[in-house]
Amino acid sequence: MESFATLIKSRKSTRKFTDQLLNPEQVEMILKAALMAPASKRKNPWQFVVVEDKEMLAKLSVCKPAGAAFLKDCALAVVVLANVMESDVWVEDASIASIYMQLQAEDLGLGSCWCQIRNRQMEDDTDAAQYVRGLLDVPYQLDVLSIIGIGYKDQERKPFDESHLQWEKIHLGTFRMPIENEQGKV
Repeated sequence: MESFATLIKSRKSTRKFTDQLLNPEQVEMILKAALMAPASKRKNPWQFVVVEDKEMLAKLSVCKPAGAAFLKDCALAVVVLANVMESDVWVEDASIASIYMQLQAEDLGLGSCWCQIRNRQMEDDTDAAQYVRGLLDVPYQLDVLSIIGIGYKDQERKPFDESHLQWEKIHLGTFRMPIENEQGKV
């Protein structure tokens, strides 16, 4: 395991994957990370559907017009669901579990990408969550937050360039609007 600072600097969204499959130990580690994610009052409202079938991955890849096509080529997709009746902060809890899986994947040398499903539509304006729900027989009380596509990276990407950090978004003590100069720069 590399340092956390190195891990978050090197993790980038991967949308191009090789054909190599994950081994069971890798899948288990990724799922353990999700199950260890913190949740409000430890209610753990999340549920996960693991998809490796190429035909189903192809169906998931058309759940919205942009930002889902990469799913057809990943080795594994984890559909992140949560029980909306168990927790009023299910979005936050499921989001944390989603990023835990992505960080674990990166630590294993794998790539991943988040596919937003909640509040998204297909080309014909069908609700993306309803489409995914129908494909996977998801019960009504569970809502679909995201799909995390995971696999071996087809290309390496440069680590995050710290010169792009937006320090102007950090406020000490109280919120203060940045002051612009004559050229409109902060």
